Amino acid sequence: MPLSWRQIVHEVNVAPSLHDALALIVHGVKEALPVDACAVYLTDIEDDQFVLMASDGLDATSVGQLRVGPEGLVGLVVERRELVVLTNAAAHPRYRLSPDTAEERHGSFIGMPLIHHQRVLGVLAAWKRIHRQFDKDEVTFFVTIAAQLARAIHQAEAVDEVNRMLSGEVQEDAFIQGIQAAGGVAIGTVALLDPLAELESIPDREVQDVVAEETTFRTAVADTQRELSETIEGLAPGLGKDVRALFDVHIMLLGDDVLVSETVERIRAGNWAFGAWRQAIAEYAHVFEQMEDPYLRARADDIREIGQRILVRLQAGVRETRQFPERCILMGETLGIAEIAAVPAGRLAGIVCMRGSALSHTAILARALGIPAVVSLASLPSGHLDGSEIVIDGYEGRIYVRPSRKVLDVFQQRISDEKALSERLIALRDVPAETPDGVRLPLYANIGLASDIVAAQNSGAEGVGLYRTEYPFLLRKDFPIEGEQYQIYRELLESFAEKPVTLRTLDVGGDKLLPYFSVPEDNPFLGCRGIRFSLDHPEIFLIQLRAMLRANAGLNNLQVLFPMIGTVGEVDEALGLLARAHRELVEEGQTSTEPRVGVMIEVPSAVYLAAALAKRVDFLSVGTNDLTQYMLAADRNNAQVTTPYDSMHPAVLTAIDHVVKTAHLQQRPVSVCGEMAGDPAGALLLLGMGVDA
Repeated sequence: MPLSWRQIVHEVNVAPSLHDALALIVHGVKEALPVDACAVYLTDIEDDQFVLMASDGLDATSVGQLRVGPEGLVGLVVERRELVVLTNAAAHPRYRLSPDTAEERHGSFIGMPLIHHQRVLGVLAAWKRIHRQFDKDEVTFFVTIAAQLARAIHQAEAVDEVNRMLSGEVQEDAFIQGIQAAGGVAIGTVALLDPLAELESIPDREVQDVVAEETTFRTAVADTQRELSETIEGLAPGLGKDVRALFDVHIMLLGDDVLVSETVERIRAGNWAFGAWRQAIAEYAHVFEQMEDPYLRARADDIREIGQRILVRLQAGVRETRQFPERCILMGETLGIAEIAAVPAGRLAGIVCMRGSALSHTAILARALGIPAVVSLASLPSGHLDGSEIVIDGYEGRIYVRPSRKVLDVFQQRISDEKALSERLIALRDVPAETPDGVRLPLYANIGLASDIVAAQNSGAEGVGLYRTEYPFLLRKDFPIEGEQYQIYRELLESFAEKPVTLRTLDVGGDKLLPYFSVPEDNPFLGCRGIRFSLDHPEIFLIQLRAMLRANAGLNNLQVLFPMIGTVGEVDEALGLLARAHRELVEEGQTSTEPRVGVMIEVPSAVYLAAALAKRVDFLSVGTNDLTQYMLAADRNNAQVTTPYDSMHPAVLTAIDHVVKTAHLQQRPVSVCGEMAGDPAGALLLLGMGVDA
């Protein structure tokens, strides 16, 4: 029976190659509409042509050979960048009669551009022999599947390109284009922290010890069966029959001799447990998907879910036993502070992240650490890349897989040039940051890890403009107690004695979630984050404030900064808790000096409350990353909205200018922390607005 568009998209997403993906598309669409022929043309940008890459119903020998220009119906679809439906294709002025095309053999035509990230990847086209209109349901299906398939094709193209690079089938200077996340160049070996996140992406590998591999697999199955049984027993009183049946299905599948024995046979044939299990699950799921009965067909999802469960069990202990290469290029879907910190000091050479943008916290952290980083525009087959040598160019956002000697020589020279430039810049380290007319502009460091302290001192930083106190929280398995926080803050304050050090209170939420304190939310970026979290949990907030005040004893260089302020009430409540922490310490006989206090301007409401906020605190600090995100409603972690996200947007600049002028009327200084301050053009604009630091 014909597949639904969801089933077609799923099959395409797990296809092993671009060729297989395209073949699935044309066959699935031809059967589902139905039509007499379906084809996918992909864009050849260099030649301004469209190459027939897959077809069902056309001459098979023309696949990969037939090229059509922009003047035909396929070109019309690309030109319009929208759906084209023709009842009589031959009557259209853009119709071109050619013995190599199928247009003259069909009456009606439907075509839809395949667009991803505003780039036309190609065209999905279909024909009927008779002159008949495509009905509403057919058009809806065609538009829906084309929109869904564009991303799948982009993903398949990326996987195909990587596989061709690994096999040496591409030009020696070929690269994968991504997004620049952190400048710099790195040459190293790919290492995966959690190597095999998705079952479908697991590669086949030759097994080293068949007996050990079989034992590992059988143990994983037995452990999962036991885990499921214990879960049912623990939840039994509250489980309905329908829910219990779902667990029973999983246990039944794991007890199926066929599924387990087929995996074991593949292991004995030479494939490792991960690959053998992937093959067995894929084959088993495919059988169920072809069944007529809807209930049985739905069991394919259960099979895949149990496949993922066993994969997780097989992976147990992988992170703990992971050996990292000397020059490690860390690769993963999402990489946070905890993942980056897992790599031994001195071994992390670069980062490749599959999700995020140039303004995600992973990118910001990489820049702070001076680690080159690239965000891929597609999920690369990381399982295939594990252990491969690659080059990443953080300036251009490029990834070179198994680079040639020529490419290696070019980038090794660039690394040498960068080192020489850094040495020349040392001469400027102690020169005051001052304009020709004598305006002094202090330059402060942003710090998140203890290792940043030495780098900040070596660069001549005049203090710490922002210390992200959440990083020690993110690296732990539980909340740090007051004494532990005191030690961290004291070391930092002592390292910059007689220089201002701004400690931002806990800023979790959004894309910085504590692994040991989850707060389920539909939209964490608009939920309990920043000061909201601290005020919701005063018992945690007071411990942090006490640790900060204790660390300041005898040094008096502490500045406390409250993040994500949206209301005046939040500031008043936070100041009240700070005063309480100070009072408690004094009553206990401990030394406590009240610090200077500031608030971060990161949300639009704070911009318009700047006057009221400035009356209550000692300084304001504009966080341009989040302010831009919220002003423009553009998620800075989403690579698909990087164009709308622009800290130079007139609305953002107007907001910053308003904050600076309003604060200065209250004789309050304004500092800026964010990527805008690190951009030469942005720094000039901020200087012109009168920003103080």
